[in-house]
Amino acid sequence: MAPSAVASTVHAGEQDLDLTSSALDHRSAENGQSNGSTNGSNAPPSSNGQDNGVAQPNVHQLDASKITYTFTKEPRDVPPPGVHSIDGATICTDHMITVAWSARSGWKTPELRPYGPLSLMPTASVLHYATECFEGLKAYRGFDGKLRLFRPDCNAARFLMSSVRISLPSFTPAEVEKLLLALMAVDGPKWLSRERPGSFMYLRPTMIGTQSQLGVQAPSEALLYIIASYMPVMDSPVGGMKLHTSPDDMVRAWVGGFGYAKVGANYGPSLLATQEARARGFGQILWLYSSEGYCTEAGASNFFVLWKSKEGKTQLITAPLDDRLILDGVTRRSVLQLARERLGDEIEVVERKYTIQEVMEANSEGRLIESFAAGTAYFVCPVSLIHHRGKDVEIPMGKAGEGGPYTLKLKDWLKDIMYGNVEHPWGVVVQEER
Repeated sequence: MAPSAVASTVHAGEQDLDLTSSALDHRSAENGQSNGSTNGSNAPPSSNGQDNGVAQPNVHQLDASKITYTFTKEPRDVPPPGVHSIDGATICTDHMITVAWSARSGWKTPELRPYGPLSLMPTASVLHYATECFEGLKAYRGFDGKLRLFRPDCNAARFLMSSVRISLPSFTPAEVEKLLLALMAVDGPKWLSRERPGSFMYLRPTMIGTQSQLGVQAPSEALLYIIASYMPVMDSPVGGMKLHTSPDDMVRAWVGGFGYAKVGANYGPSLLATQEARARGFGQILWLYSSEGYCTEAGASNFFVLWKSKEGKTQLITAPLDDRLILDGVTRRSVLQLARERLGDEIEVVERKYTIQEVMEANSEGRLIESFAAGTAYFVCPVSLIHHRGKDVEIPMGKAGEGGPYTLKLKDWLKDIMYGNVEHPWGVVVQEER
């Protein structure tokens, strides 16, 4: 449906109040998207060779099957276990994948090529208007010798949502998943060798607006690229993660904003408060929202609390997604699914707004059981303390001091899937190049 046709469905005198959802629907229509499929273009029909949302032959979809391979002639050394950066620079694998896009012709041919610098004009859209989004997922070398990605379909789908939210091009998520598998098929055998079972790498698909024209507008050129790097283990800080609640004069995200999208603009503004919290001995900020002090996220991770309700029910509680304030984390989603499937007889899983005052009240009444943060980087990380306005909330860490029993149980279940201790559809096996 063309934008004019969409607009005509709104009756005279009515006002469309849900502008974000409408804009996303309109963008899907412009892209010829139907039931989740896209034709890979981003511009209005008048400028991209489409007519009323019907793809034209000269506008190409993202097609992973056309990938070309240019292998490095200068292979990099694999660092010793535990080394993830050198002189402050992240260590990446030998290769990367790049795919250019333009509004006129759609997606160009994907290329696996040597890892190296990107070339951008100083007027590139990403440098001035934050037209950038990314994803984060891990590849795991299983104890059974196989290489796996964990739920890459979820990351690819969220990548599409983030891209469209900031007027970057759309694509079929399954094609991005295929590109992720292609990169790890080539670099996985060397960088996550079978001699290192239980190790992982971090994959970062990224999209940037590259059009070299100043002016606040949706970019007509973009670049998708995928890199793979090493990352430190962050899920087991000594004594558990300590959180400092956010200051009154700063919020991470807001209702009606873009906290639910994985865009760079969500992160830069949060670093000042995070740096200050770490200088005071805390690991991350527990981001609160509104005058009510709703608990949202712990740093860039989703935040969970286990407590006894006033009625005596054991509950696993986390912030909801319906107000689009927080990120729909893949680890979050997996934790909730496993808790409902395997712990449904023991705990009630609740997704609702809840305040820091509720957490403090549960603590003072002896109802607070345990807490953890969940995300790709921090995995499932037990929280031992929350500092809020001069008061400390100490959270039980279990008998061994490594996390509460539910936290560790959920963490172990996820590890078993990621590292191949159990067969599960969430663990997608990479067909490695020999």
